[in-house]
Amino acid sequence: MTGPGAPAEPFTRPSDSHPAAALPLESGEGIPVVVASSRAVPHILHDRIGAVVLRVALPAVASTLLITLFAALDTVWVGTYVGSAGLAAVTTSLFWIWLVISIAEMVSIGLTAVASRRHGEGRPLDAARAVGNALAVSLLLGAIVAAAGHAWIDAIFASMKTPTPVAALGKAYLGTYLWAAPLLFGFFAVDAAFRASGDTRTPLLLLASSVAVTLVLDPVLILGLLGAPEFGIRGAAVATVTTRSIVFVAGVLILRRRGLVRWNGFDWPAIATMCRIGAPTAATGVVFSLIYVLVTRTATEFGTSAIAALGLGHRIESWLYMIGVGFGAAAAAIVGQNLGAGQPERAARAGWVTAAYASAPGLVFWALALAIPGPLAAIFTVDPTVVAEAANYLRIGAWCQLAVCAEVVLEGALGGAGHTLPPMISSTLITASRVPLAIWAAARWGPTGIWWTISLTAIARALAMVWIWRRGAWRGRVV
Repeated sequence: MTGPGAPAEPFTRPSDSHPAAALPLESGEGIPVVVASSRAVPHILHDRIGAVVLRVALPAVASTLLITLFAALDTVWVGTYVGSAGLAAVTTSLFWIWLVISIAEMVSIGLTAVASRRHGEGRPLDAARAVGNALAVSLLLGAIVAAAGHAWIDAIFASMKTPTPVAALGKAYLGTYLWAAPLLFGFFAVDAAFRASGDTRTPLLLLASSVAVTLVLDPVLILGLLGAPEFGIRGAAVATVTTRSIVFVAGVLILRRRGLVRWNGFDWPAIATMCRIGAPTAATGVVFSLIYVLVTRTATEFGTSAIAALGLGHRIESWLYMIGVGFGAAAAAIVGQNLGAGQPERAARAGWVTAAYASAPGLVFWALALAIPGPLAAIFTVDPTVVAEAANYLRIGAWCQLAVCAEVVLEGALGGAGHTLPPMISSTLITASRVPLAIWAAARWGPTGIWWTISLTAIARALAMVWIWRRGAWRGRVV
């Protein structure tokens, strides 16, 4: 329709070979409405930046908060019915799951940069081909990670020197999670494909359905309700990987229906470009996870309560962190498309505006962590020693909450620009400093020294990311 009162155009779908077959479907009063992906680009390229950021970011933020909600409730079930050993097991597994996710992000971040740039250039067919290659590589990479993880799972927990009961529970949880690694990797590529096209609503709907089902399955499989077998801590992992695998398949089908994915065989130059862009960010995440394993080893010297407190602190902080991730995902798509359209100044403004929006909730989290850290920790466990130590962690970590979202958003924006090596170097060096600093501080102040090390280095990473974005070398990146 060309304007108000214009006659309706007939509803037809282009042939699969036509670029306009990239068709997001929206619903209007129950009637399917087809919107070509090329019509989704102008609002990102020309509308007021503040409105664009909110329109793209809010569904992405809702998606990440859904994941956080599930993770929080998952922790409640484990902490309540498995106990502090279960919480410690989930904590030690979590750092290795971060490592797995970081490897998956190598493809998804590279895909976001490449596909968003192609959409901005008005080349949706090339974007769809990039998605097809990213999906294939993600599945293959996930299978390799799953095999390696199972082969080394004993060494993984031995490296952290966790108590025997914690290690046994951790192997059950992490081992189950690893079985579904290929499909979990694939879902990251699916999510990136939608976001690169400017569509953050479809991933939200997929995740909402996944979380809704998982919230029901979680207690059923942990406790053996409704005639289901009682899996204990393994049930939490089974519930997660089952539903996430289902939405991966659903996401691929939707991508195919909209013409947002094409498969014409492996395009090795395109795959190399995606991996080149995504590898530095993935390496950052891998190093971050490995460093946290070493930090966890330092925390184990102070007992299970310290390990559990570290995990609870991360769970609570993850609400704010995931808000930053959602805004960062939006920033990556907006920056990538605007660079593709030859609008670097608009891309720069988008990065700053997105970081400002994302940082506002940091004030709320800062106030809550200072005012009611004990009640926040008590949501997840009834163990008084864990509550006390987690409250100490939250009070100290409150100060980095004012900066964490700016770091995550600008890192996402730099990823969308394809400028990922400088952020990797700065973030890795600062994060690596946590190991000697944590050992030194723990020897003098116990767990409190570890918590201050984590908080201060997080602030340093945020300042480094602001400097890299302001410096502007990302503007000239060719993807």
